[in-house]
Amino acid sequence: MKYEKGYDVIVIGGGHAGCEAALAASRMGAKTLLLTSTIDSIAQMSCNPAIGGLAKGNLVKDIDALGGEMAKNIDEACIQFQMLNSKKGAAAKSSRGQADKRIYVRRMINLLMNQENLDVKQGEAAKLHIKDNEIHAVENIWGEIFKCKKAVICTGTFLNGKVFIGETSYPAGRTYEKPSIELAKSLKEAGFTAVRLKTGTPARIDIRTIDYSKLEVYEMDGEKTPFSFENESFKLPQIKCYATYTNEETHKIVQENIHRSIYYNSKDKGIGPRYCPSMEDKIAKFPERTRHQIILEREGYESREVYPNGFSTSLPVDAQLKAYRTIKGLEKCEFIKPAYAIEYEAFQPTILYPTYETKIIKGLYFAGQINGTSGYEEAACQGLMAGINAVLSLDNKEPFILGRNESYIGVLTDDLVTKGVDEPYRMFTSRGEYRLHLREDNAEYRLIEYGRKFGLISEERYKRFLKEKENVFNEVEKFKTETIRLKENREKLEKYGINLDRGISCYEFLKRPETSIEMIYDMGLTSLTGRQAKQIETIIKYSGYISLQEEDIKKYKSLEDKKIPDNFDYSNIPGLRREYKEKLSKIKPKTLGQALRIPGMSMSAISILEIAINKEKKNV
Repeated sequence: MKYEKGYDVIVIGGGHAGCEAALAASRMGAKTLLLTSTIDSIAQMSCNPAIGGLAKGNLVKDIDALGGEMAKNIDEACIQFQMLNSKKGAAAKSSRGQADKRIYVRRMINLLMNQENLDVKQGEAAKLHIKDNEIHAVENIWGEIFKCKKAVICTGTFLNGKVFIGETSYPAGRTYEKPSIELAKSLKEAGFTAVRLKTGTPARIDIRTIDYSKLEVYEMDGEKTPFSFENESFKLPQIKCYATYTNEETHKIVQENIHRSIYYNSKDKGIGPRYCPSMEDKIAKFPERTRHQIILEREGYESREVYPNGFSTSLPVDAQLKAYRTIKGLEKCEFIKPAYAIEYEAFQPTILYPTYETKIIKGLYFAGQINGTSGYEEAACQGLMAGINAVLSLDNKEPFILGRNESYIGVLTDDLVTKGVDEPYRMFTSRGEYRLHLREDNAEYRLIEYGRKFGLISEERYKRFLKEKENVFNEVEKFKTETIRLKENREKLEKYGINLDRGISCYEFLKRPETSIEMIYDMGLTSLTGRQAKQIETIIKYSGYISLQEEDIKKYKSLEDKKIPDNFDYSNIPGLRREYKEKLSKIKPKTLGQALRIPGMSMSAISILEIAINKEKKNV
């Protein structure tokens, strides 16, 4: 059956990547279809009931500055916020919000169902219709064929997914949801070669069976700042989380039952996430540790399910329960759902252009875990970028590719398409060379112009940002001449424990490590508070470091600005080693900067490449 309505963009999969891709495409004016196997599972938090974290919070802020939805969604559903590294510098701070999962899902579903230019249909995608190496339609398992010009695949863990619990395994994309078998087959027929990856999730504990009187409150430090720059506060009251620990008895039970996990003992098992290991892996890799922290996180106000963050496993259910019950506060715990491991198919992201379009099939884009990443935030930013680029390509417009100096999204994209993955990829601030520039607080300063250009930022929001920006930079300039006079402020300075032998400018004052913008406000020398005040403080305090990093960015851009022509022939470059020719032909870098970051590439090879490019340009 050929569906009579044609689409500009079809998005396959309603996870975090699919939601952002579908919203971006439709908001940019493209006729869009979101095709998902189960509408009720859209934006599902399959594992951790939280958004953000170290570097992940930066991704969410950047998504918001570009006009994406994840930040607004978590602000609506947040029941516990934490500013990680709150006592460190601005570049190290990252937001993390625990969500009421039902509210998070419900809001996103309602948003998608009411979005102009967007149809949402339930029906598992089963087959890609390809002609002359270009996507033309998507067919679901019921035989409905939907015509399209572009398609974005965001299948998460569903491609040939398989769940493992102890000595039991069964096909599934998530707990008991049906995996995507036919689509995986169609992708292989189109020429894609899959790799198998693995992730896992803890059991869900009945809150009524936890003895909280034995547990310590897991304190949340720092300011309570919403993820979205459009929000001033969170909508819901905040709740407490509690910390507990495994012990030697826990570890003994896990070790005694490892042989009963068919997944853990499989010789050809998928590669799991290094930075979110199962309890089996923790005990094997860190035998010297006698305990591991477990954070008990509620999954919602009305939910009885508690997520024991830090204890995923693929042991049999009886062994799981026995191990959990050795933990303080969980001695009488009961499971609502057992823990499990899941193995699924993904594809090496080196098969992608930086736009997330595949090099094999024109008009076909991949986003999320299909590219070998882990995490809701990593998936969402890929979906946003793929959705934007799919629409831009409809009219052959310049693609949207963020640099490593502009956003952690740019870092993630470049890492994926240039280096590939040998394990599920997770974003860390250490992956970015320009961390001081890629802060959470300045995401709008870096990215909002792009969001406005693509029609994803409202005029009202843009005007608010321009006013804030003007206020901030005017105040910074004013502080250079505004003097803190000792006579008028001696008493307050003594209260702060600050000794001055002369009057100094507000600018000079704020550069001192022991000072803050709140002191300036207290002395009546500024009327700005909140986000604007913090921006002023950061700009002044880190001005020297920021200047040095801006010099590094200029050097970086000198290579990034040197484009490599599309379909450039590397095979005939004289003096270039065969190894380099093969790597360049495989990755097809867009710039000399990206070429230099290909593993094993040398600066001398880049110099030879630059000469060859310049020579070809002269001959054209």
